[in-house]
Amino acid sequence: MTRSDGAVLLTGATGFVGMELLARYLERTERPILTVVRADSEEGARERIDAVLANLFGDRAGRHADRVTALAGDLTAPGLGLGRKSSDLLAAEATMIVHCAASVSFGLSLEQSRAINLEGTRRMLELAGRAQERGVLERYAQVSTAFVAGTHPGRFHECDLDVGQSFHNSYEQSKFESEQLVRSWGGRDPLPYTILRPSIVVGDRNSGWTAAFNVLYWPLRALARGLFPAVPAIPSSPVDVVSIDYVADGIYELCESSDGIRQTYHLTAGNRASTIAEIAELASAYFQQPLPRLLSPAEFMAADHGVPRSLLEEGAMYFPYFSGTTTFDDAMSRAELDPAGIGVTPLREYMSRLLDYATWARWGKHPIPRAEAAAYAGA
Repeated sequence: MTRSDGAVLLTGATGFVGMELLARYLERTERPILTVVRADSEEGARERIDAVLANLFGDRAGRHADRVTALAGDLTAPGLGLGRKSSDLLAAEATMIVHCAASVSFGLSLEQSRAINLEGTRRMLELAGRAQERGVLERYAQVSTAFVAGTHPGRFHECDLDVGQSFHNSYEQSKFESEQLVRSWGGRDPLPYTILRPSIVVGDRNSGWTAAFNVLYWPLRALARGLFPAVPAIPSSPVDVVSIDYVADGIYELCESSDGIRQTYHLTAGNRASTIAEIAELASAYFQQPLPRLLSPAEFMAADHGVPRSLLEEGAMYFPYFSGTTTFDDAMSRAELDPAGIGVTPLREYMSRLLDYATWARWGKHPIPRAEAAAYAGA
């Protein structure tokens, strides 16, 4: 392992994965951290970062504040919405760029998703190119998603990208196209990229803390309320879920390694993935609700199960993930992360902690700071 002491440019630092990665860089290194934050002014950007630090560290936030530079920008704007001075600063000092910022919404149009995920990546790559020309850039890390696999049936490897798949939503497609762009960037001077693909990210396996109640949390909340007597799902379908601490530890380790240039890594549960049947059983037992019937999509659509249409429409974006057959090979990640003691924990071993936190935080209506959740879990 070799680690630089140069500055890290981190996008998405106010998002779930980005803030956890920010915490690791602040706690484990002395690197300066540069952030681009969506805001109308530098003061507004600073306020948003200070709020993130308070969430992460509580009373200890002040000791880290001086190491984080917050620049007001906009991923959807030309030049990232940065002034020339800020842009030059990033190009001159960013030895590593970790691009976490993205829209993870499944409900946007393809045009909207591309504007954020694809064009935002293009603008980050332009900045990376300037840093590379100056001889500064050591690595450009793109946080993608394992679900660039789309509808691909069976095993999807880390070296795979275009395997003829189609996509369930605009999020998957825009992230797929973003990966294509990263891989093709640089011409005769190839970009020193690393692509990192998490699967479904849930809360911390120790405290249950999460900053994002989406994807898996929506059906879990519906099960908690007994709203679905039946679910369109194939019981044996794999549902690949990983905890945020595993994802952030993995990204940090892989980015800080001297290896992995022009490699792609799956931060997935792999052969430890749950099935939808196991998840339904765990959630139903926790909430003491009847176990819903798991019906194939065709069987589900053939009958009226008494589920309000509005709920069906809201859940439609998640249902395809409960009847797929895609599994994610993570052999390359395991080869790098196992020696560092970074491993995946099966969801069943920490599901109750996720649900404890979700009910404590009222499914996001009463957010609990990360620092408070961690202190409570450690008490």
